Amino acid sequence: MTVKAYGAYAPDQALESMDITRRAPGAHDVQIAIDFCGVCHSDLHTVRGEWAGSQFPCVPGHEIVGRVSAIGAHVTQHKVGDLVGVGCMVDSCKACADCGEGLENYCDNMVGTYNGPTPDAPGHTLGGYSEQIVVHERFVLRVTHPQEQLAAVAPLLCAGITVWSPLRHWNAGPGKKVGIVGIGGLGHMGIKLAHAMGAHVVAFTTSASKRDDALALGADEVVISKDADAMAAQAKTLDLIINTVAAPHDLDAFLQILKRDGTMVLVGAPDSPHPSPQVFNLIMKRRAIAGSMIGGIPETQEMLDFCAEHGIVSDIEMIRADEINGAYERMLKGDVKYRFVIDSATLAA
Repeated sequence: MTVKAYGAYAPDQALESMDITRRAPGAHDVQIAIDFCGVCHSDLHTVRGEWAGSQFPCVPGHEIVGRVSAIGAHVTQHKVGDLVGVGCMVDSCKACADCGEGLENYCDNMVGTYNGPTPDAPGHTLGGYSEQIVVHERFVLRVTHPQEQLAAVAPLLCAGITVWSPLRHWNAGPGKKVGIVGIGGLGHMGIKLAHAMGAHVVAFTTSASKRDDALALGADEVVISKDADAMAAQAKTLDLIINTVAAPHDLDAFLQILKRDGTMVLVGAPDSPHPSPQVFNLIMKRRAIAGSMIGGIPETQEMLDFCAEHGIVSDIEMIRADEINGAYERMLKGDVKYRFVIDSATLAA
């Protein structure tokens, strides 16, 4: 089946309209008519060849929501007409220990929604900046938000789960003081989710202009991280920090505000390393630096259900498909609150 998509033929070329081919649904496949697709920094890095291994033509997009339009003969979890989502992966080995624990995101053979290996033409997966996608049923999520919120649900499939997974793994909740570093696509979801989980939320930003926004999102406190006195006032008070900043920066300033046994989880992915932290800031209070990558299918479903129950969606700006190149430039400047979402109906325009 040929469908319209938006992508690039080379890393130095702008994204443009193109025709791509989708496979017919196999026995365990779900075909989805895409309504909306969020725009992630990973999309930009991949399509511009800034991360190793980009393959072309490249059709990005891994924050996908839409309706099931066809199912394979053996599909049991979804039916035609269902509201569903697809996140950052569309396959895995399904047999290793990670997959067995519902942590398919850590499978050594996890297949990304775009730029991953597949027998389908052109030999690598093509993502959600397209009219339709066909995905193994295991990697299709139920969406129970109302239809009118569907566009704002899309970024939950990456931005939402990327912060939900560490918040859950490190037991954010009542009685815990949780810091969210950076107030962007990931950070704004971190504030919303940590607040809804019952934690005391401290937002850290370099921009004083974001103070009111952070409070409106659910932060209990906002700290301007360039203010040494404000940072010192937080010394040894936080249980957990989710650091969403995707640029190299001083980690020691944040380590010093963790309690004994506190953890800072890095979810932002800078293209060059952070300065090495001082070991004494770790060993003197048994602090830890950890990483976390998206989430497995069960916890992604848990996150979607939690968000539906609590009325949580992303703050978005809707764009047409032909506005994506300008959106990328704005995204690089931080000029979006807080996630662009493509209206897939505009792909055929």
